[in-house]
Amino acid sequence: RECSQCRGMFYVSRIGVVCRGSFLSRAISAMSGVLTVPIKVGDKLPSVDVYEGNPGCKVNIQELFSKRGILFAVPGAFTPGCSQTHLPGYVSGFEQLKAKNIDVVACVAVNDPFVMEAWGESAGAKGKIRMLADTCADFTKAIGMELDLTSKLGSIRSKRYSMLIEDGVVKELMIEPSGTGLTCSLFDSVLKKL
Repeated sequence: RECSQCRGMFYVSRIGVVCRGSFLSRAISAMSGVLTVPIKVGDKLPSVDVYEGNPGCKVNIQELFSKRGILFAVPGAFTPGCSQTHLPGYVSGFEQLKAKNIDVVACVAVNDPFVMEAWGESAGAKGKIRMLADTCADFTKAIGMELDLTSKLGSIRSKRYSMLIEDGVVKELMIEPSGTGLTCSLFDSVLKKL
């Protein structure tokens, strides 16, 4: 049979569904609590809902990025590196991204939608950067980017990364080596990849 998410082949065995493609194997791992393999260049984004603005406004990541876009993730809204460097770079460089035919730019974090909305407003992101809340880290876990920051931020969060996506497929992926650093996932680094 064919997996509807990754178009890879899968089969049903005595131990469950096994997918040779990337999406279903990551999704099964995320549901079972097993360590997942991070998404990679060439993979299709999973069909996972996140929230924008409030808990009633669901946004499907796969549908949002059915065009050309940039998705970047931060460990937490209002944290120093995220607020002073990461998000402001994308806000101030938004017009440069549009000039490079980027249709959508979104920031995702494991936070609630109210916090993400307030953070976006305080950073001047409105009308530029889509501020997405991955409330339970479902998307983050589905792509293998979870980072245990319970001792510092109280919960599982996302590694810091950025990706160029075209028609739902990852074309470039820049993951911070430490998961939290501020180097390859910043606006200037992404702009050079376009």
